[in-house]
Amino acid sequence: MQALKPFVQTIRRTASVMGGTACLFTAHAATPADTLAGFSAQAGSAAVAARGQEFFTKTHDREWSCSSCHGAIPTQTGKHASTGKPIGPLAPAFNAERFTDKAKTDKWFRRNCNDVVGRECTASEKADVMSWLISIKP
Repeated sequence: MQALKPFVQTIRRTASVMGGTACLFTAHAATPADTLAGFSAQAGSAAVAARGQEFFTKTHDREWSCSSCHGAIPTQTGKHASTGKPIGPLAPAFNAERFTDKAKTDKWFRRNCNDVVGRECTASEKADVMSWLISIKP
């Protein structure tokens, strides 16, 4: 992943210089930190890991929380609450593929936020959760 960083930075500079016309090149984030930076920029504020942990474990007056399927500390394989299907670890330090594909990240946040809070999560909520997940280390 480190080897791709200069390439991704070059593409971002090119997209910036071209006024965003090369945006298709930045459809995939190179790292979870890149994904977090995008959500933080959309939110217009820095993410707060403690708020993310609270959001993750709270039921939001609904049946499920994020931790219902991913576990209170999402470092091991989780299990979907209704189907029982296994879910890989959510914390990026325990699953290198997590949050490296923006399209997948957006899709799963959209689906899971709808299940957990009954609406799409805000950019700030996504940034907070990502910040907490990135902070979890082995």
